[in-house]
Amino acid sequence: MKKILLFLVIMALITTVVAWLRYGGGQPYTDLSTSPVLAESALEEVLSYRLPVGNVAVSREGRVFFTVHPEARPKGNKLLEYVDGASVPFPDGATQTRLFDTILGVAIDRFDRLWTIDHGNHGLHTARLLAFDINTGELLHDQAFDRDIAPRGSFLQDIQVSADGRTVVIADASFWRKSPALIVYDIETATAKRILESHPSVSAEDYVIQNRNRIMSFMGGIVSLRGGVDGIALGEEWLYFGALSGSSLYRVRLSDIRDPSIPNSQIAARVEHVAQKPLSDGFSIDNEGQVYITDVEHNAVFRLGQDAELVTLIRSNRIRWPDALSFGPDGWLYIADSALSDVVLQSKEHIKSKGPYTIFRVQLDVEGTPGQ
Repeated sequence: MKKILLFLVIMALITTVVAWLRYGGGQPYTDLSTSPVLAESALEEVLSYRLPVGNVAVSREGRVFFTVHPEARPKGNKLLEYVDGASVPFPDGATQTRLFDTILGVAIDRFDRLWTIDHGNHGLHTARLLAFDINTGELLHDQAFDRDIAPRGSFLQDIQVSADGRTVVIADASFWRKSPALIVYDIETATAKRILESHPSVSAEDYVIQNRNRIMSFMGGIVSLRGGVDGIALGEEWLYFGALSGSSLYRVRLSDIRDPSIPNSQIAARVEHVAQKPLSDGFSIDNEGQVYITDVEHNAVFRLGQDAELVTLIRSNRIRWPDALSFGPDGWLYIADSALSDVVLQSKEHIKSKGPYTIFRVQLDVEGTPGQ
């Protein structure tokens, strides 16, 4: 019996060490904050919801659509539109049950199609890309991804659509599989490819997130929240991207990633380092090519100007975890606050007690493409 117990103890120790080496640890990251461009008073509350908000997409008419963050394990509606002061299921309640599993990323293209990505509970189920007509609620596109595109352990979550409406790009942060990548989907041919898998530009670095005085590390430090490529911003020429737990912003030409004749090895060689960035979640881009980057450690949104200067755009303790960004009309930039530090691996009672959860916006002196 003593030998059996000793064996079990040794195996438990080995398992713990292996888990820590793969998922744990991490060093603090540098605070890149500058004096904010905008005063905190510029931050407006758009809506609040009883459950954590996931991502947000705002149409050119100012219609606001958002997801409930799947880490909150919602049982009811998962995609909603804010209408006349109320959050209502889109397109309807029956569709929620029939089509959605763990929907998170949303974006609206120039044709008023609302695109959604469902990671299938970290790839344990089928990941699914859907598109709806926002004016009629009709399902226009339904694409399930095979395991070669969305393997078990994948986390397909951030999504952007090209300005011409031909290409969808999806980020796989790959928290558990640790094989992050970008997914490039051709809408017309309904074909997808997985690029830059485990390339340094999409991979997590050895940093642990410290949000609101909480270190995002769990089970005694065995597991830390360290993710690969998360935020993506898609302009007419460039795709900008970076890892959640990454120090750098990268870019690659849209024409290169959607050209089927260019192999992945050549795409990797064409990736360009752009600038240092904070530990970040969502990205967006304006019509002048300036990139907006959330800072999940310091309740802030950064802006990278055309001069490559990185500055804090706005910072507020009202923002708990700036998760996603979307431009609306008239230069409004919307910020979905998922408050993930109060959500990840927390009980439903705890999550409920920390509500409500909020979408904010700030008005800028430059416009971006609504829905992106």
